[in-house]
Amino acid sequence: MTGTGEAVAAGVPGARGADGSSTDGRGADGLPRHVMDRATFRAIAGARGGPEAVRLLRAGQLSKRTLLLLALRREAPQDEGFREAYGEVCALQRSDRVRWEEVLLRPELDAWAADCLRALSLGSVAPLDGLGAFLRADAGPALDLECDGLRWTPVVDHLGPRRVDYGRPPAGPLSAVELRGWEEQLAAAWEILVRRHRRHAEAVAACVAAVVPLHPAPGGEAVSAAARRAYGAVAASLPGDPVLLALALVHEFLHVQLGALLDLVPLHRPNGPAVYHAPWRTDPRPAGALLQGAYAHLGVASFWCAEAAAGVSEPARAEREFACWRAHTLAAAGTLLECGELTVNGREFTEELARSVRELGS
Repeated sequence: MTGTGEAVAAGVPGARGADGSSTDGRGADGLPRHVMDRATFRAIAGARGGPEAVRLLRAGQLSKRTLLLLALRREAPQDEGFREAYGEVCALQRSDRVRWEEVLLRPELDAWAADCLRALSLGSVAPLDGLGAFLRADAGPALDLECDGLRWTPVVDHLGPRRVDYGRPPAGPLSAVELRGWEEQLAAAWEILVRRHRRHAEAVAACVAAVVPLHPAPGGEAVSAAARRAYGAVAASLPGDPVLLALALVHEFLHVQLGALLDLVPLHRPNGPAVYHAPWRTDPRPAGALLQGAYAHLGVASFWCAEAAAGVSEPARAEREFACWRAHTLAAAGTLLECGELTVNGREFTEELARSVRELGS
């Protein structure tokens, strides 16, 4: 499966893709599968998939969430509140496709549905009223950011139903003054992305629908995060420097993108007891976490490479950061390729990742 004309068969069965173009393969059970061509797979591995790759991965997320809701409907047929909310979702699918997609792609819905299914399997009480909350909740204001013809309309989600653990306490509800601060900082970061990192900006605009404000670290340092089951959301505190906020958007978007790819294409064996050195951490990491880190830091190295080339934001710092993250990412990719835990597709993905890092600055 290495030829450019071949495809990567992906693993979310049952529902047709939202774009109607990515579920033309079939598994052994006869159900349709999302399919990704090799060129797109390699482009994603090199962090250059752009909006086209986002659309394919987004279709996979819609199918996944459709199946999660269907599983809940079958597991909890007697819950009247959930049944009514489920009926509303089905009606939206027929009458208002845009609104239906908005509801299903609420970043928190995936984690909520999985938690409900887990609770039901254990005979515990599940928060099935959450689906109605997703239909009616106000997550927060949607910004309309535009620079050089490229628009991004993220929601600053400081109110929505959060059932996702970002590893840091969320900030909110925010005051009007705090919201203005977020809008100003995001607008400045967006200008940096569009004018100096256009390819990343296009992908962020297509994927990231929500920015979740976080409190900074106890020492005041800025933090950012993405959650495996929160497609479309990036969480961050305000760093004060819009360059660093732009960097956080790229870094966390790539975590989100890899998570969506892993829902379709297994790249490594399930994490076992083995752990490996991660150059950017003091604690060793399992193969899956190391792959996530290497992929996100490909974006970091790419970001600083472009900043150094632009020569507009402390060139010496940009050169130093680029050299550091290029070396770290290559070292992690080498460890992954030697660990024996990658699938065939995972090896191809990591080889393309490493090739892309080596080519930066050349």
